[in-house]
Amino acid sequence: MTLAELARIHAAAFAADRAWSAEELGSLLDGKHVQLHTHQQGFALVSTVAGQSELLTLAVDPAHQRQGIAGILMAEWMATADAETAFLEVAADNLPAQALYLKHGFAEHARRRRYYKRANGAAVDAVIMQAALTRGQ
Repeated sequence: MTLAELARIHAAAFAADRAWSAEELGSLLDGKHVQLHTHQQGFALVSTVAGQSELLTLAVDPAHQRQGIAGILMAEWMATADAETAFLEVAADNLPAQALYLKHGFAEHARRRRYYKRANGAAVDAVIMQAALTRGQ
């Protein structure tokens, strides 16, 4: 996928929030610890350092959601991460994403109060989730 395609998918998936631009995605991908996983109309960006792997973003085009793409991306990330622990953060009001993460073995680890700011000015907690990994599952 090109940076423009990644940015289009991210903008569609995060229409209610501030999406990442092609330039921002490119800057992240220039990092030596960042990996890109793609599948059809979705992608995941992860960063793995010192035995910990963090999901930076997971985006699936809304026209292709509920088809298992996010689950495939999660499984690929978790199976290939050279880490013992996986982390991610998700908005407390994003229940479908939380259900996906729970299905993949994540549990709530902590919260960042009022972390996300919605377009309407509302503040939403970030739920930090963690899962144990086996290197190179």
